[in-house]
Amino acid sequence: MELVYFLFTIAAEILIVSFTLVAAWAIYYDLSNSEIPPGVEQPGKLRILHCLMVIVCFLGKIFERLGFCSEINFIRYTQDGKSLQEDPKLFIKDLQFEEVPVRVYQPRAPSVRRRRGIIYLHGGGWMFGSINSYDRVCRYFARESESVVVSVGYRLAPEHKYPSQFRDCLTASVHFMRTAEDYGVDSACVIISGDSVGGTLAAVVCQALVSRPNFPKPLAQILIYPGLQAIDFYLPSYQQNCAVPLLYREHVIGCCLKYLEKDFSVLENVMEGTHVPLDVKQKCGRWVNPDNIPEEFKARGYKPHLPTSYSDEVYEAAKVAFETTFSPLLAEESIVSQLPLSYILTCEYDVLRDDGLLYKKRLEDSGVPVTWYHVKDGFHGVISLFDFGILSFRSGKKAMDDIVNFLKSL
Repeated sequence: MELVYFLFTIAAEILIVSFTLVAAWAIYYDLSNSEIPPGVEQPGKLRILHCLMVIVCFLGKIFERLGFCSEINFIRYTQDGKSLQEDPKLFIKDLQFEEVPVRVYQPRAPSVRRRRGIIYLHGGGWMFGSINSYDRVCRYFARESESVVVSVGYRLAPEHKYPSQFRDCLTASVHFMRTAEDYGVDSACVIISGDSVGGTLAAVVCQALVSRPNFPKPLAQILIYPGLQAIDFYLPSYQQNCAVPLLYREHVIGCCLKYLEKDFSVLENVMEGTHVPLDVKQKCGRWVNPDNIPEEFKARGYKPHLPTSYSDEVYEAAKVAFETTFSPLLAEESIVSQLPLSYILTCEYDVLRDDGLLYKKRLEDSGVPVTWYHVKDGFHGVISLFDFGILSFRSGKKAMDDIVNFLKSL
Protein backbone atom coordinates (compact mmCIF):
# COMPACT_ATOMS: atom_id res chain seq x y z
CA MET A 1 0.00 0.00 0.00
CA GLU A 2 2.85 2.33 0.84
CA LEU A 3 4.44 1.55 -2.54
CA VAL A 4 1.21 2.48 -4.37
CA TYR A 5 0.97 5.73 -2.41
CA PHE A 6 4.64 6.47 -3.17
CA LEU A 7 4.18 5.84 -6.90
CA PHE A 8 1.00 7.95 -6.94
CA THR A 9 2.85 10.79 -5.22
CA ILE A 10 5.71 10.61 -7.71
CA ALA A 11 3.28 10.59 -10.65
CA ALA A 12 1.42 13.58 -9.24
CA GLU A 13 4.64 15.50 -8.76
CA ILE A 14 5.73 14.70 -12.32
CA LEU A 15 2.39 15.99 -13.63
CA ILE A 16 2.67 19.18 -11.59
CA VAL A 17 6.23 19.80 -12.76
CA SER A 18 5.28 19.00 -16.36
CA PHE A 19 2.31 21.37 -16.31
CA THR A 20 4.46 24.08 -14.71
CA LEU A 21 7.03 23.69 -17.49
CA VAL A 22 4.30 23.82 -20.15
CA ALA A 23 2.82 26.95 -18.54
CA ALA A 24 6.27 28.58 -18.35
CA TRP A 25 6.88 27.75 -22.00
CA ALA A 26 3.48 29.19 -22.95
CA ILE A 27 4.27 32.45 -21.15
CA TYR A 28 7.66 32.60 -22.88
CA TYR A 29 6.03 31.89 -26.27
CA ASP A 30 3.43 34.58 -25.69
CA LEU A 31 5.97 37.20 -24.64
CA SER A 32 8.32 36.27 -27.51
CA ASN A 33 5.82 36.05 -30.35
CA SER A 34 2.80 38.21 -29.58
CA GLU A 35 2.39 41.97 -29.71
CA ILE A 36 -0.44 43.46 -27.68
CA PRO A 37 -0.84 47.17 -28.49
CA PRO A 38 -1.63 49.50 -25.56
CA GLY A 39 -5.03 50.39 -27.07
CA VAL A 40 -6.40 46.87 -26.58
CA GLU A 41 -8.97 46.51 -23.81
CA GLN A 42 -7.51 44.78 -20.73
CA PRO A 43 -4.23 43.68 -22.37
CA GLY A 44 -3.22 41.59 -19.34
CA LYS A 45 -6.40 39.56 -19.57
CA LEU A 46 -5.87 39.03 -23.29
CA ARG A 47 -2.34 37.80 -22.60
CA ILE A 48 -3.65 35.29 -20.04
CA LEU A 49 -6.23 34.06 -22.53
CA HIS A 50 -3.59 33.68 -25.21
CA CYS A 51 -1.31 31.74 -22.85
CA LEU A 52 -4.17 29.35 -22.09
CA MET A 53 -4.72 28.80 -25.80
CA VAL A 54 -1.01 28.11 -26.32
CA ILE A 55 -1.08 25.58 -23.46
CA VAL A 56 -4.06 23.79 -25.02
CA CYS A 57 -2.33 23.61 -28.42
CA PHE A 58 0.90 22.36 -26.84
CA LEU A 59 -0.91 19.68 -24.83
CA GLY A 60 -2.74 18.69 -28.01
CA LYS A 61 0.58 18.12 -29.76
CA ILE A 62 1.80 15.99 -26.83
CA PHE A 63 -1.37 13.88 -26.75
CA GLU A 64 -1.15 13.37 -30.52
CA ARG A 65 2.45 12.13 -30.25
CA LEU A 66 1.46 9.81 -27.42
CA GLY A 67 -1.36 8.44 -29.57
CA PHE A 68 -4.19 9.52 -27.23
CA CYS A 69 -5.99 11.73 -29.73
CA SER A 70 -5.28 14.18 -32.54
CA GLU A 71 -4.31 17.76 -31.72
CA ILE A 72 -7.35 19.05 -33.61
CA ASN A 73 -9.77 16.84 -31.67
CA PHE A 74 -8.21 17.82 -28.35
CA ILE A 75 -8.59 21.53 -29.15
CA ARG A 76 -12.19 20.92 -30.25
CA TYR A 77 -12.89 19.12 -26.99
CA THR A 78 -11.57 22.00 -24.87
CA GLN A 79 -13.57 24.55 -26.87
CA ASP A 80 -16.80 22.64 -27.19
CA GLY A 81 -17.94 22.87 -23.60
CA LYS A 82 -21.32 21.45 -22.75
CA SER A 83 -24.85 22.43 -23.59
CA LEU A 84 -26.22 24.84 -21.01
CA GLN A 85 -29.31 24.24 -18.91
CA GLU A 86 -32.83 25.02 -20.06
CA ASP A 87 -33.51 28.69 -20.61
CA PRO A 88 -36.62 30.15 -18.95
CA LYS A 89 -37.14 32.48 -21.91
CA LEU A 90 -36.37 30.08 -24.78
CA PHE A 91 -37.46 26.80 -26.29
CA ILE A 92 -34.31 25.06 -27.54
CA LYS A 93 -34.27 22.06 -29.88
CA ASP A 94 -31.54 20.16 -31.71
CA LEU A 95 -32.78 19.23 -35.19
CA GLN A 96 -31.57 18.24 -38.65
CA PHE A 97 -32.20 20.37 -41.72
CA GLU A 98 -31.69 17.90 -44.56
CA GLU A 99 -29.01 16.04 -42.57
CA VAL A 100 -27.28 19.25 -41.43
CA PRO A 101 -27.33 19.54 -37.61
CA VAL A 102 -28.91 22.73 -36.28
CA ARG A 103 -30.03 24.10 -32.95
CA VAL A 104 -33.19 26.22 -32.97
CA TYR A 105 -33.79 28.86 -30.29
CA GLN A 106 -37.39 30.13 -30.06
CA PRO A 107 -38.65 32.73 -27.56
CA ARG A 108 -41.24 31.29 -25.19
CA ALA A 109 -43.22 34.52 -24.94
CA PRO A 110 -46.19 34.71 -27.33
CA SER A 111 -45.94 37.15 -30.24
CA VAL A 112 -48.79 38.89 -32.05
CA ARG A 113 -46.83 38.71 -35.32
CA ARG A 114 -44.36 36.39 -36.96
CA ARG A 115 -40.83 36.90 -35.70
CA ARG A 116 -37.62 37.61 -37.54
CA GLY A 117 -35.33 34.62 -38.08
CA ILE A 118 -31.54 34.62 -37.69
CA ILE A 119 -29.32 31.98 -39.25
CA TYR A 120 -26.01 31.93 -37.34
CA LEU A 121 -22.84 30.43 -38.82
CA HIS A 122 -20.10 30.00 -36.23
CA GLY A 123 -16.42 30.86 -36.56
CA GLY A 124 -13.41 28.69 -35.87
CA GLY A 125 -11.13 28.66 -38.91
CA TRP A 126 -13.21 25.98 -40.71
CA MET A 127 -11.68 23.36 -38.37
CA PHE A 128 -13.05 24.39 -34.97
CA GLY A 129 -16.21 25.79 -33.40
CA SER A 130 -19.55 24.09 -32.91
CA ILE A 131 -23.18 24.59 -31.96
CA ASN A 132 -22.21 24.09 -28.30
CA SER A 133 -19.30 26.52 -28.33
CA TYR A 134 -21.60 29.26 -29.65
CA ASP A 135 -24.56 28.42 -27.44
CA ARG A 136 -24.21 31.53 -25.26
CA VAL A 137 -23.95 33.83 -28.27
CA CYS A 138 -27.06 32.38 -29.94
CA ARG A 139 -29.09 32.39 -26.72
CA TYR A 140 -28.25 36.04 -26.19
CA PHE A 141 -29.33 37.03 -29.70
CA ALA A 142 -32.58 35.05 -29.39
CA ARG A 143 -33.46 36.43 -25.94
CA GLU A 144 -32.46 40.05 -26.41
CA SER A 145 -33.77 40.54 -29.96
CA GLU A 146 -36.81 38.28 -29.46
CA SER A 147 -35.93 36.41 -32.64
CA VAL A 148 -35.81 32.77 -33.69
CA VAL A 149 -32.15 31.77 -34.07
CA VAL A 150 -30.89 28.77 -36.05
CA SER A 151 -27.30 27.80 -35.23
CA VAL A 152 -25.80 25.65 -38.00
CA GLY A 153 -23.42 22.79 -37.16
CA TYR A 154 -21.71 22.54 -40.52
CA ARG A 155 -19.10 19.83 -41.14
CA LEU A 156 -15.52 20.74 -40.26
CA ALA A 157 -12.21 20.48 -42.11
CA PRO A 158 -9.92 18.68 -42.61
CA GLU A 159 -12.23 15.64 -42.37
CA HIS A 160 -14.65 17.32 -44.76
CA LYS A 161 -13.14 19.07 -47.72
CA TYR A 162 -13.83 22.52 -49.17
CA PRO A 163 -16.49 23.57 -50.05
CA SER A 164 -18.52 21.17 -47.85
CA GLN A 165 -18.88 23.87 -45.20
CA PHE A 166 -20.48 26.32 -47.63
CA ARG A 167 -22.80 23.63 -48.99
CA ASP A 168 -23.99 22.70 -45.49
CA CYS A 169 -24.64 26.34 -44.62
CA LEU A 170 -26.50 26.95 -47.87
CA THR A 171 -28.57 23.78 -47.45
CA ALA A 172 -29.58 24.73 -43.90
CA SER A 173 -30.36 28.31 -44.92
CA VAL A 174 -32.54 27.32 -47.88
CA HIS A 175 -34.39 24.76 -45.75
CA PHE A 176 -35.11 27.29 -43.02
CA MET A 177 -36.22 29.99 -45.44
CA ARG A 178 -38.64 27.53 -47.06
CA THR A 179 -40.05 26.34 -43.73
CA ALA A 180 -39.73 29.59 -41.74
CA GLU A 181 -43.43 29.80 -40.97
CA ASP A 182 -43.26 26.42 -39.20
CA TYR A 183 -41.08 28.18 -36.59
CA GLY A 184 -43.25 31.28 -36.32
CA VAL A 185 -40.92 33.27 -38.57
CA ASP A 186 -41.81 35.66 -41.38
CA SER A 187 -40.03 34.20 -44.44
CA ALA A 188 -39.36 37.76 -45.65
CA CYS A 189 -37.51 38.56 -42.41
CA VAL A 190 -34.58 36.12 -42.37
CA ILE A 191 -31.08 37.40 -41.58
CA ILE A 192 -27.88 35.50 -42.48
CA SER A 193 -25.13 36.08 -39.93
CA GLY A 194 -21.81 34.75 -38.70
CA ASP A 195 -18.44 35.64 -37.19
CA SER A 196 -14.90 35.12 -38.50
CA VAL A 197 -15.08 32.29 -41.09
CA GLY A 198 -18.77 32.12 -40.19
CA GLY A 199 -18.91 35.71 -41.46
CA THR A 200 -17.15 34.56 -44.62
CA LEU A 201 -19.70 31.76 -45.03
CA ALA A 202 -22.58 34.18 -44.33
CA ALA A 203 -21.33 36.48 -47.11
CA VAL A 204 -21.01 33.55 -49.53
CA VAL A 205 -24.44 32.15 -48.63
CA CYS A 206 -26.02 35.57 -49.14
CA GLN A 207 -24.42 35.87 -52.56
CA ALA A 208 -25.69 32.40 -53.47
CA LEU A 209 -29.23 33.18 -52.29
CA VAL A 210 -29.58 36.46 -54.21
CA SER A 211 -28.41 34.59 -57.33
CA ARG A 212 -31.33 32.14 -57.11
CA PRO A 213 -34.25 33.03 -59.37
CA ASN A 214 -37.70 32.95 -57.81
CA PHE A 215 -36.31 32.56 -54.29
CA PRO A 216 -36.84 35.08 -51.48
CA LYS A 217 -33.85 37.23 -50.63
CA PRO A 218 -32.55 37.48 -47.07
CA LEU A 219 -33.68 40.60 -45.26
CA ALA A 220 -30.13 41.39 -44.16
CA GLN A 221 -26.65 39.99 -43.60
CA ILE A 222 -24.55 40.42 -40.43
CA LEU A 223 -20.82 39.92 -40.94
CA ILE A 224 -18.74 39.94 -37.76
CA TYR A 225 -15.01 40.41 -38.46
CA PRO A 226 -15.16 38.26 -41.61
CA GLY A 227 -12.26 37.16 -43.82
CA LEU A 228 -13.23 38.01 -47.39
CA GLN A 229 -10.17 37.78 -49.65
CA ALA A 230 -6.90 35.87 -50.10
CA ILE A 231 -5.09 38.24 -52.44
CA ASP A 232 -3.35 40.81 -50.23
CA PHE A 233 -1.89 39.86 -46.85
CA TYR A 234 -0.07 43.18 -46.58
CA LEU A 235 -3.09 45.41 -46.10
CA PRO A 236 -2.62 47.90 -43.22
CA SER A 237 -4.42 45.67 -40.69
CA TYR A 238 -2.31 42.67 -41.67
CA GLN A 239 0.84 44.70 -41.08
CA GLN A 240 -0.29 46.41 -37.86
CA ASN A 241 -1.85 43.36 -36.22
CA CYS A 242 0.27 40.54 -37.64
CA ALA A 243 1.13 39.23 -34.15
CA VAL A 244 -1.86 40.41 -32.11
CA PRO A 245 -3.75 37.58 -30.37
CA LEU A 246 -6.02 35.82 -30.92
CA LEU A 247 -5.32 35.64 -34.65
CA TYR A 248 -1.90 36.06 -36.25
CA ARG A 249 -1.36 36.73 -39.95
CA GLU A 250 0.48 33.41 -40.32
CA HIS A 251 -2.45 31.63 -38.64
CA VAL A 252 -4.85 33.06 -41.24
CA ILE A 253 -2.76 31.81 -44.16
CA GLY A 254 -2.02 28.50 -42.42
CA CYS A 255 -5.74 27.85 -41.80
CA CYS A 256 -6.50 28.69 -45.43
CA LEU A 257 -3.88 26.26 -46.70
CA LYS A 258 -4.97 23.50 -44.34
CA TYR A 259 -8.62 24.04 -45.26
CA LEU A 260 -7.80 23.86 -48.96
CA GLU A 261 -5.44 20.89 -48.40
CA LYS A 262 -2.41 22.72 -49.75
CA ASP A 263 1.25 22.31 -48.84
CA PHE A 264 2.46 24.62 -46.05
CA SER A 265 5.70 25.13 -47.97
CA VAL A 266 4.01 27.89 -50.00
CA LEU A 267 2.93 29.88 -46.91
CA GLU A 268 5.63 32.55 -47.19
CA ASN A 269 5.11 32.85 -50.94
CA VAL A 270 1.35 33.31 -50.51
CA MET A 271 1.98 35.90 -47.81
CA GLU A 272 4.20 37.82 -50.25
CA GLY A 273 1.59 37.59 -53.01
CA THR A 274 3.48 35.50 -55.54
CA HIS A 275 0.30 33.46 -56.08
CA VAL A 276 -1.57 36.36 -57.70
CA PRO A 277 -1.28 36.60 -61.53
CA LEU A 278 -1.36 39.97 -63.27
CA ASP A 279 -4.88 39.55 -64.68
CA VAL A 280 -6.28 38.86 -61.20
CA LYS A 281 -4.43 41.86 -59.80
CA GLN A 282 -5.85 44.09 -62.52
CA LYS A 283 -9.41 42.82 -62.13
CA CYS A 284 -9.55 42.72 -58.34
CA GLY A 285 -7.30 45.70 -57.68
CA ARG A 286 -10.40 47.90 -57.79
CA TRP A 287 -11.71 46.17 -54.67
CA VAL A 288 -8.65 44.79 -52.86
CA ASN A 289 -6.60 47.94 -52.67
CA PRO A 290 -5.04 49.71 -49.65
CA ASP A 291 -6.05 53.01 -51.28
CA ASN A 292 -9.65 52.07 -50.40
CA ILE A 293 -8.77 52.00 -46.69
CA PRO A 294 -9.42 55.32 -44.91
CA GLU A 295 -6.21 57.09 -43.87
CA GLU A 296 -7.15 56.96 -40.18
CA PHE A 297 -6.56 53.21 -40.28
CA LYS A 298 -2.99 53.62 -41.52
CA ALA A 299 -1.88 55.83 -38.64
CA ARG A 300 -0.40 53.00 -36.54
CA GLY A 301 2.12 52.23 -39.25
CA TYR A 302 1.74 51.09 -42.82
CA LYS A 303 4.26 50.62 -45.62
CA PRO A 304 3.07 49.91 -49.16
CA HIS A 305 4.09 46.41 -50.14
CA LEU A 306 6.50 46.25 -53.05
CA PRO A 307 5.30 44.17 -56.03
CA THR A 308 6.54 40.59 -55.97
CA SER A 309 7.39 38.25 -58.81
CA TYR A 310 4.63 35.89 -59.90
CA SER A 311 5.06 32.11 -59.60
CA ASP A 312 3.05 29.64 -61.67
CA GLU A 313 3.83 26.92 -59.15
CA VAL A 314 2.47 28.90 -56.19
CA TYR A 315 -0.56 29.99 -58.24
CA GLU A 316 -1.43 26.38 -59.06
CA ALA A 317 -1.22 25.54 -55.35
CA ALA A 318 -3.40 28.45 -54.24
CA LYS A 319 -5.68 29.37 -57.17
CA VAL A 320 -8.78 27.88 -55.54
CA ALA A 321 -8.55 30.74 -53.03
CA PHE A 322 -9.73 33.12 -55.76
CA GLU A 323 -13.09 31.37 -56.02
CA THR A 324 -15.91 33.51 -54.68
CA THR A 325 -17.02 30.69 -52.37
CA PHE A 326 -13.71 31.33 -50.60
CA SER A 327 -13.14 35.04 -51.31
CA PRO A 328 -16.59 36.67 -51.54
CA LEU A 329 -15.06 40.16 -51.87
CA LEU A 330 -14.19 39.14 -55.45
CA ALA A 331 -17.79 38.48 -56.53
CA GLU A 332 -19.14 40.00 -59.74
CA GLU A 333 -20.87 43.37 -59.56
CA SER A 334 -24.14 41.81 -60.77
CA ILE A 335 -24.19 39.77 -57.55
CA VAL A 336 -22.92 42.40 -55.11
CA SER A 337 -25.48 44.97 -56.26
CA GLN A 338 -28.32 42.60 -55.31
CA LEU A 339 -27.16 42.01 -51.74
CA PRO A 340 -29.46 42.99 -48.87
CA LEU A 341 -29.06 45.53 -46.12
CA SER A 342 -25.74 44.77 -44.43
CA TYR A 343 -24.19 45.07 -40.99
CA ILE A 344 -20.41 44.79 -40.74
CA LEU A 345 -18.46 44.67 -37.47
CA THR A 346 -14.71 45.25 -37.43
CA CYS A 347 -12.13 45.36 -34.63
CA GLU A 348 -9.18 47.74 -34.60
CA TYR A 349 -6.67 45.12 -33.45
CA ASP A 350 -7.66 42.38 -35.88
CA VAL A 351 -5.77 41.26 -38.99
CA LEU A 352 -9.14 40.89 -40.77
CA ARG A 353 -10.22 44.49 -40.04
CA ASP A 354 -9.47 45.74 -43.55
CA ASP A 355 -11.35 42.90 -45.25
CA GLY A 356 -14.46 44.24 -43.55
CA LEU A 357 -13.62 47.85 -44.48
CA LEU A 358 -13.04 46.92 -48.13
CA TYR A 359 -16.33 45.02 -48.33
CA LYS A 360 -18.13 47.92 -46.68
CA LYS A 361 -16.85 50.27 -49.39
CA ARG A 362 -17.64 47.82 -52.16
CA LEU A 363 -21.20 47.33 -50.92
CA GLU A 364 -21.76 51.07 -50.51
CA ASP A 365 -20.35 51.76 -53.99
CA SER A 366 -22.86 49.21 -55.31
CA GLY A 367 -25.77 50.98 -53.61
CA VAL A 368 -26.18 48.51 -50.72
CA PRO A 369 -26.99 50.20 -47.38
CA VAL A 370 -24.38 49.32 -44.73
CA THR A 371 -24.44 49.73 -40.97
CA TRP A 372 -20.88 49.62 -39.65
CA TYR A 373 -19.76 49.14 -36.06
CA HIS A 374 -16.06 49.43 -35.23
CA VAL A 375 -14.75 48.10 -31.91
CA LYS A 376 -11.92 50.57 -31.26
CA ASP A 377 -10.35 48.51 -28.46
CA GLY A 378 -11.40 45.08 -29.77
CA PHE A 379 -9.53 42.10 -31.18
CA HIS A 380 -10.48 39.05 -33.22
CA GLY A 381 -12.88 36.76 -31.38
CA VAL A 382 -14.02 39.33 -28.83
CA ILE A 383 -17.77 38.73 -29.16
CA SER A 384 -17.33 35.13 -28.00
CA LEU A 385 -15.90 36.57 -24.77
CA PHE A 386 -18.85 38.80 -23.93
CA ASP A 387 -19.90 36.38 -21.16
CA PHE A 388 -16.80 34.35 -20.34
CA GLY A 389 -16.54 34.62 -16.57
CA ILE A 390 -13.39 36.33 -15.33
CA LEU A 391 -12.08 36.41 -18.90
CA SER A 392 -15.04 38.45 -20.20
CA PHE A 393 -14.42 41.66 -22.17
CA ARG A 394 -16.67 44.73 -22.01
CA SER A 395 -16.05 45.50 -25.68
CA GLY A 396 -17.51 42.10 -26.57
CA LYS A 397 -20.70 42.87 -24.64
CA LYS A 398 -21.01 46.31 -26.29
CA ALA A 399 -20.58 44.71 -29.70
CA MET A 400 -23.24 42.10 -28.96
CA ASP A 401 -25.65 44.81 -27.83
CA ASP A 402 -25.02 46.86 -30.97
CA ILE A 403 -25.87 43.82 -33.10
CA VAL A 404 -29.06 43.33 -31.07
CA ASN A 405 -30.02 46.97 -31.63
CA PHE A 406 -29.50 46.51 -35.38
CA LEU A 407 -31.70 43.40 -35.32
CA LYS A 408 -34.45 45.26 -33.46
CA SER A 409 -34.36 48.02 -36.09
CA LEU A 410 -35.23 45.62 -38.92
